[in-house]
Amino acid sequence: MAARSRVSSLLSRSFSASSPFLSRSQGRNLNNGSRIVRRFGTSSAAEEVISPSVQVSYTKLLIDGNFVDAASGKTFPTLDPRTGEVIAHVAEGDAEDINRAVKAARKAFDEGPWPKMTAYERSRVMLRFADLVEKHSEELAALESWDNGKTYEQALTAEIPMVARLFRYYAGWADKIHGLTVPADGNYHVQTLHEPIGVAGQIIPWNFPLLMFAWKVGPALACGNTIVLKTAEQTPLTAFYVGKLFLEAGLPPGVLNIVSGFGATAGASLASHMDVDKLAFTGSTDTGKVILGLAANSNLKPVTLELGGKSPFIVFEDADIDKAVELAHFALFFNQGQCCCAGSRTYVHEKVYDEFVEKAKARALKRVVGDPFKKGIEQGPQIDSKQFEKVMKYIRSGVESNATLECGGGQVGDRGYFIQPTVFSNVKDDMLIAQDEIFGPVQSILKFSDVDEVIKRANDTRYGLAAGVFTKSLDTANRVSRALKAGTVWVNCFDVFDAAIPFGGYKMSGNGREKGIYSLNNYLQVKAVVTPLNNPAWI
Repeated sequence: MAARSRVSSLLSRSFSASSPFLSRSQGRNLNNGSRIVRRFGTSSAAEEVISPSVQVSYTKLLIDGNFVDAASGKTFPTLDPRTGEVIAHVAEGDAEDINRAVKAARKAFDEGPWPKMTAYERSRVMLRFADLVEKHSEELAALESWDNGKTYEQALTAEIPMVARLFRYYAGWADKIHGLTVPADGNYHVQTLHEPIGVAGQIIPWNFPLLMFAWKVGPALACGNTIVLKTAEQTPLTAFYVGKLFLEAGLPPGVLNIVSGFGATAGASLASHMDVDKLAFTGSTDTGKVILGLAANSNLKPVTLELGGKSPFIVFEDADIDKAVELAHFALFFNQGQCCCAGSRTYVHEKVYDEFVEKAKARALKRVVGDPFKKGIEQGPQIDSKQFEKVMKYIRSGVESNATLECGGGQVGDRGYFIQPTVFSNVKDDMLIAQDEIFGPVQSILKFSDVDEVIKRANDTRYGLAAGVFTKSLDTANRVSRALKAGTVWVNCFDVFDAAIPFGGYKMSGNGREKGIYSLNNYLQVKAVVTPLNNPAWI
């Protein structure tokens, strides 16, 4: 993927429905002849479910270089969001498994070769891993789509290449991390050392499993740390697969340990573990508060949090409306709306509001919903029944609050977790659909009249993850982008993600930054070393 390509440009690429990792469910045995509706309009046609022929080979915990059962022997099902049926049963890690993983990571850090390797040697392992990700891109994309419900096209052409790019980026940083020589008053030699922090605990979400794996594992390894990573219980499959690829690339045992399990058991144990030196979490703001408390009440380990958002997407009166409509559509509906930085509050100037609403409605009605393995599908299912019901609850709330339901609002088909692309107009700031993170395909369009007003309203939220500004005026773009309290502001674009661009939030959207040079600070600690100088020639 080009370093600065917008994700949406990648999504426009086509993929072959005849890929060796896609096949018609022969005889409809796997899914009992289930059929999924492609469009939610009245002229919709039903399509057979496509069965990915990739094999689920890794379902056990990765601890100390080996795939092992949970200590309890328990497993739990991971489900296909298209049908709600079981894909595989995965080892259910709990506190005892977290203890085993942390012990392995601690031994690998204190006694193993990884922190003592030259930085160049560590970078070579990461580069070999990136090559293997590309080699196995079709298998990884199929597993990611199957387990998560995102389109195969999106996974294959955008996300997997980005994973490889991120690891190559951090491999490049590995041998460029160093301290400083600091001048001090008096006869002293002062230097700072940038040291790996130790055992890093990492908890990743279900909406972008492999990308979040890369965002966290990449910088931690580049800095010389060891890792215990907990997957989201909804999407464990690809993490285990790439764990095997890391071993193949030459990563020493115990450096990367992967535990699947539930937040209340495995996640809580990792966050409160006394021998974990640093914690990174991506997920909801409410869960982030719990994680922060557990870390503080144990050993005060530092915590990086990437949490929820309710990002404004602001369209000014001078905008090219057709382009603005398409970009706003992408900003909200990308990844089934399951994106923490989704442009979920679409503010449109009153002079172009009616035109924008009509065109946004028309675009949503054209959105193709269905089996994510089918060529041309734009939107797959929500992740699970819980998320499906949450989104439907917010849609009902919008209707009850007297927002205008322009289109959508219902389920697509009678199986799985598919939701019609939904557009509300006449939305007010005090409605729940304008305040809460819905995390689904629901666009809320609000009206504004001037710049000062929209800045104030856009900032009147507990979140501050991202924002979008659409205007032809450079003065307006500069003024608004500086005034918005958000970690990322996209001007006349949206969801531009690059390995070098930092990402993180203001306010209750979290703290710390991921990606780019700033992410290295999360996994390093600074030591000052002061040595007296005896009769120095200079100081």
